[in-house]
Amino acid sequence: MGIIDKLKARWGIKSTFQVFIILIVFACTGFTALFAREFVFDLLGVTDEFPFWQRALIWIVTVLPLYNLFLYIYGVLFGQREFFTLFLKKTLGRIIPGKKNTAKKEA
Repeated sequence: MGIIDKLKARWGIKSTFQVFIILIVFACTGFTALFAREFVFDLLGVTDEFPFWQRALIWIVTVLPLYNLFLYIYGVLFGQREFFTLFLKKTLGRIIPGKKNTAKKEA
């Protein structure tokens, strides 16, 4: 089983073309996040003199949410809204605990 077939199985899609479109969306999003980081850090005055932990915290609070927004926007632009809506729900569900996670922890 090749990597494309593994991605199709993992993501629950049937088309090899759709795999390539999704990979292009991830590439565009990552590239845009690089520019967003530079822009946000310049806007906030964050320099290399800041301790690493502060830069990392600022990145998590600012750029990470932008990454998710860019991922959704590119997903819509490339015609993969349904896939990225589900992908982001699943990803954010791991980060932000919901009622299901809370109920499991209490039990």
